Parts: sequence; C-alpha cells; structure tokens
Amino acid sequence: MFSGLSAFPLTPVNETKIGESAFSGIVSRLADAGVDSIGALGSTGSYAYLTREERKRVAQLAVAAAGTTPVMIGIGSLRTAHVLALAEDAQNAGAAAVLLAPVSYQQLTAEEVFGLYEAVTRELSVPLCVYDNPGTTHFTFTDELHSRIAELPKIGSIKIPGVPADPADATARVKSLRSQTPTMVTIGVSGDAFAATGLNAGCDVWYSVLAGVLPKPCLAITRASQNGDQDTATELSNRLEPLWDLFRAHGSLRVVSAIAQHLGLVESPNLPLPVRGLDPAARTRVTAALEQVSDLV
Repeated sequence: MFSGLSAFPLTPVNETKIGESAFSGIVSRLADAGVDSIGALGSTGSYAYLTREERKRVAQLAVAAAGTTPVMIGIGSLRTAHVLALAEDAQNAGAAAVLLAPVSYQQLTAEEVFGLYEAVTRELSVPLCVYDNPGTTHFTFTDELHSRIAELPKIGSIKIPGVPADPADATARVKSLRSQTPTMVTIGVSGDAFAATGLNAGCDVWYSVLAGVLPKPCLAITRASQNGDQDTATELSNRLEPLWDLFRAHGSLRVVSAIAQHLGLVESPNLPLPVRGLDPAARTRVTAALEQVSDLV
C-alpha cells in the first residue's frame, strides 16, 4: 500500500455539486495507468472545503472507480470528533488506508497533535499515513514527534514535505528519519519537484499531485528509481521543470486544475470558491509547458 507511486486526484467541484462523473473518470484513468495507489481527498482533492456528506460520497466514488487499486482517503478536520467520523465513513466506503493531517485554526502543540493521532489510531481498522504538510496546516513536525507517533498502532507511512535539493543531504535526511521510526513505517516524499531526489535518497513512495493528471511521466520516474536507475529518474524530473516552475508560481492545485481542464477531464469551474482557477495568461503558460513535455505525457 505504502510504496511506489500514489496519485492524488483533483476533486472537481463547483458551488452546487461535485462533478461525480468527472471524478470517477479521473480515478479510473489512474487505475488503468497502473499507479500503485490513489490518494483521494488530499489537498489536491480539496478535502478541507467539503462537507462530511460530500467527503463520504467522494470516498465511495473513489473506491468504486479504482477497482483493485488501493485507495487512501484523507480524513483531516479541525476537531478530533469530526476526524473520527470521517475515518468511519472512509472505512465503510472500503478505503485501504487513511491520510491524516493535523488541521488547525488555533496553533496546535506537539502534545495536541500526538493526542490527535493517538485517539484516531485507537479506533482504526486500516493503516494511517501521517500527513506532514506545514504549508497548509502551519504545524511543523519534529523528528521526535514523528518517532512517537510512528510507534502508535496502525501507523503505516509518513508523508514528508520534500527533501533537501542536494542528493547527499537528501539521503542523510531520509536516513535520519528512518533511524528514528519503526522499520514497517514507510517514508514518502511529496512536493513533486523533489520526488526524484527523495526516491533516489531512499523514500519508499512518492505521494504525487502531478500523477493525478499525468501518471505516465510520474510512473516512469518512480520505476526508474525503484530499478536503481537514479540518473534516468533525475533526468526525467528535470525534463518536467516547466511544470515544476508553474507549481512554484501558482500552487500545484491551480496548475493541476488547469491541466485537467486542458485534457478534457473536467469542466470549468472545478475548484471550490474562494479558490479560483488560473487566469487566461497563466493557462496559456500551462498549455505551453505541456507542449514542452508532450513526449513524456
């Protein structure tokens, strides 16, 4: 479950409904492409903007459309009680795992975050991936806290927010974290521009935004690294720099939304207000970037 390439699909949504048919089509497309797992209702899935009933429905759609490909469902929410309810919904939908970020409005302490994971893992029947994403949660995990949480039952993976750009530093970072966590807990890299470096440094899984719309090049990078061909993985990632540059400029969610629209996978609008899609000039840049990497996708 927690190895290889985990693709995180967009949840197309407007102010009246979820685009159920479009979402199911996106998930089926990922399963057909051969990704190792699918992470529904991550940040790219706009989980924080959806009601419990909407999230329940998305979980059901994802599992149904994924076929035999395992699905991980995001369950992050402000209150522990709400997280527990979402975990129940995800498990009832047939999720193979859940993904939990320490979502907050008030700044959380390390003990509060530990208490959240302790309470949730106590009730789970499926494994949990720790979602370390300070860019959205504004909470920074220490390795000590990761180590404590990783000892809890049902912890299966840690999703870290990128690695250092220097390969030697990246390897040292992954080794350091791995030395402080149980061997059965995998380490996954996110921040797509860092993925090849993270995989080459020893990460077990790439939790990928781009793979949600362009699985082919992401699979090529992942498989190259898994096969020990680090140079090819790095070269392929460098070829995708036009897209990484757009991610840095506009945020991965907006860029992925534009790519999905360009490919005809979704209609517009497809993001939850107040989040808006890219303006015409930026969409033109997305089209140009896709043309630059067309041989890879």
